[in-house]
Amino acid sequence: MSVELDVQRVIEAGPSEEQMQTWVNAVIEHEQQDECELTVRIVDEEESAALNEQYRDKQGPTNVLSFPFECPPEVELNLLGDLVICAPVVEREAQEQQKTVTAHWAHMLVHGCLHLLGHDHLTETEAEGMEQREIAILNELGFSNPYE
Repeated sequence: MSVELDVQRVIEAGPSEEQMQTWVNAVIEHEQQDECELTVRIVDEEESAALNEQYRDKQGPTNVLSFPFECPPEVELNLLGDLVICAPVVEREAQEQQKTVTAHWAHMLVHGCLHLLGHDHLTETEAEGMEQREIAILNELGFSNPYE
């Protein structure tokens, strides 16, 4: 099981494509998903803020936005969707949370992929389930619990 990954960089920041490939493959394997396609777009704060306002009615940039793809039933295309990750926000959060930038990038990719697979954290129960998945996947990748 693997992901065909398309990385688009608006700014030159973030992990290597190889690192991202490893992290998203870990999510797909953990969640026992079929092979699929995924776009990861690394953006600046301006683009993140515009998308956050347009699609979530929230002001300012955010770390990761997930846009699941809903394919019509008659079309055979296993496109998972798009992740838009704001590099300056991720790097700032890593510093504020006293994490390595690499660990926080891995967490954002895992978190975003789980959203694309239908997981959410709107209720306490959903949040606990999603966090446990994130912790397990990140642990498999050699990263510590991002919530500690």
